[in-house]
Amino acid sequence: MQLIVGLGNIGQKYENTRHNFGFLTVDQLAKEYGFSAWKEEKKFFGQICTGKINGEKTLLLKPNTFMNISGKSSGAAAHFYKIPAKNVWILHDDVDLLFGKIRIKQNGGSGGHNGIKSIISALGTPEFPRLKLGIKNELLEKLPTDKFVLGKFSKEERAQLSKIIEEAIHAFLEQTKC
Repeated sequence: MQLIVGLGNIGQKYENTRHNFGFLTVDQLAKEYGFSAWKEEKKFFGQICTGKINGEKTLLLKPNTFMNISGKSSGAAAHFYKIPAKNVWILHDDVDLLFGKIRIKQNGGSGGHNGIKSIISALGTPEFPRLKLGIKNELLEKLPTDKFVLGKFSKEERAQLSKIIEEAIHAFLEQTKC
């Protein structure tokens, strides 16, 4: 079994913000692969849906805990299902990657991302795979980082989101082939 966690912040205020790139990606993954409907799961502090990817039972999770404490939700689901950290994929925005760039890492530090710090703490290891979605653009130099990541995608960026998410899903699927 694998767990795929899309990081983001809950609530209408945060919809379509850069920090919710992970939410947008797991939403599309669920839609494309015919996963069950999203449902609230209190014991995981988030929303879940289930399906199969490459023949493997897969749980998708969107934490309701807000970004900085994503480990509470991710850790609860991973521990409940006894999913090893190497099978817990985290899909998240990355302020150090240019918008549209995608990077897969098998492990590593947080890179200053508070949601990743929280997950490392909850899983007790940094040894879990990540799919990083670049959000950096020229605005980053003009705004504090917290304001930038909580900002909405520009009109030009929104026009490219579907293509980028498709590329991210393709990259993820290539990494998870049996």
